[in-house]
Amino acid sequence: MSAQVMTYLFVGATFALYIGIAIWSRSASTNEFYVAGGHVNPLANGAATAADWMSAASFLSMAGIIAFEGADGARYLMGWTGGYVLLALLLAPYLRKFSKFTVPDFVGDRYYSQAARLVAVVCVIFISFTYVAGQMRGVGVVFSRFLEVDINTGVVIGMGIVFLYAVLGGMKGITYTQVAQFCVLIFAYLVPAIFISIMLTNNPLPMLGLGSELAGSGEHLLDRLDGLTTELGMSAFTEGSKSTVDMFFITAALMAGTAGLPHVIVRFFTVPRVRDARISAGYALVFIALLYTTAPAVAAFARYNIISNVDGMEYAGAPGWFTKWEDSGLIAWRDKNNDGVVQYRGGNAMSPAAPDFADMRGTSGERLLNNESTSNDNELYIDRDIIVLAHPEIARLPNWVIALVAAGGLAAALSTAAGLLLVISTAVSHDLMKKTFMPGINDRQELMFARIAAALAVGIAGIFGIYPPGFVAEVVAFAFGLAAASFFPVLMLGIFSTRMNKEAAIAGMITGLTFTFGYIVYFKFISPELNNADHWFFGISPEGIGTLGMLLNFAVSMMVMRLTPPPPEEVQRIVENIRVPR
Repeated sequence: MSAQVMTYLFVGATFALYIGIAIWSRSASTNEFYVAGGHVNPLANGAATAADWMSAASFLSMAGIIAFEGADGARYLMGWTGGYVLLALLLAPYLRKFSKFTVPDFVGDRYYSQAARLVAVVCVIFISFTYVAGQMRGVGVVFSRFLEVDINTGVVIGMGIVFLYAVLGGMKGITYTQVAQFCVLIFAYLVPAIFISIMLTNNPLPMLGLGSELAGSGEHLLDRLDGLTTELGMSAFTEGSKSTVDMFFITAALMAGTAGLPHVIVRFFTVPRVRDARISAGYALVFIALLYTTAPAVAAFARYNIISNVDGMEYAGAPGWFTKWEDSGLIAWRDKNNDGVVQYRGGNAMSPAAPDFADMRGTSGERLLNNESTSNDNELYIDRDIIVLAHPEIARLPNWVIALVAAGGLAAALSTAAGLLLVISTAVSHDLMKKTFMPGINDRQELMFARIAAALAVGIAGIFGIYPPGFVAEVVAFAFGLAAASFFPVLMLGIFSTRMNKEAAIAGMITGLTFTFGYIVYFKFISPELNNADHWFFGISPEGIGTLGMLLNFAVSMMVMRLTPPPPEEVQRIVENIRVPR
């Protein structure tokens, strides 16, 4: 059976499963829609949290970044995993004990202020829409290749699927859907990694295969890979080029941003007890580790196979996967020396052909690049978001493995997209409508507003997916920076400082979010030509500026809290109480 047919079967079966679960677990009340009734088993919640957490950036893009950047890509491994530990130990149990539906709900009640609640809602919407753009882009990437449609059509299809199970099921439906999606995505990630590890190193464990010798050569994989990349004019795979300062700031932004992500935090409100929040965090960390310890190996295997199988390949005899990815616009080649051979060398990545040139072909029949620079010998453009998806085809794995990876990529993107959309809808229906503008509405009306808000959020998310501001992991990194700069200080000080008051919280959130958002917009959209280390503030890239925004938030909060009255005594008692174990 062809890879195309098997992909339709695998993807269709998983979609039917997700929609079936959403219908079976349809929410009947706001409590079920927001926090699944608060009675999810810790093991199930751990799996759902892992699926919510391991987005398209983790599944599709992280290994791709490591494959292209080598050691520099470790910032995502360190930042995202370290941040989850920070969240599990410092925030999750205390927030669960506070017993609120949303992060703005916590902020509004802890800081006894509707203004603080509204600022938190704005932060949630900014962060969630930035994050969801990466997920919808990931959905489009998968569909564009395996269902042979363009990326925009793929995004629209993904919107329809998310709409069905997010709007119908709410948190209850999403939770049990995410358990299924975790099983699909982790199986889809590990199976090809194990296959390729055995093929290259005879070691069935990819994380050990990364440090093993290549089968039959006596040379270690990483040594061979370093030699191949330097021979082609690229930096060695095991060496990084980013400055220590920028690496530190990016990693710290990812860590603090993880601990401030509203769609992950809300997962700890779905379990019955504070103790269950800790247990589910432990399960989730184990489940997350399965993918994150495998990702560096997947990256190294992919880079090795790309160099071995693509560089020097005659275009006329290119395998089917190469031309199909060309048709999706995610691989492109310009035959600079007219020899009909693909040259993969060091040099600046070149953009694929613009839509106006979609049907233009070169002298060898290749899909043209819109960058005609001849300043280097690199003829090949490979979008880093396709590395995990294309690798099974590059490595010539069975068709069922290729189909499984497609289903896994969609599961990763859709699970996180659904969680983010639910956070947006609850912020609108619960924090804006119920708690602010229309406090007299009943449970049924609030549920209606939640579903309307979710439907609108799906549409806006689709637009962001069609017009994303960068590749998947880069977009997600910006969301983490915004979360670090806005929510992390407010949550930390709200839990561990009885002196923290509403004036400090509002001033800190506005300062952190405004500074970080402005910095990102300036370098990514207003003056992209200045987006390099020579012009960055203290050499800090837009990916890492969230750390500086977080420090500004802390500084402003602490200064304002000393100049303004302390919180009411009942609020101080609540803060002291949530830190007392029971």
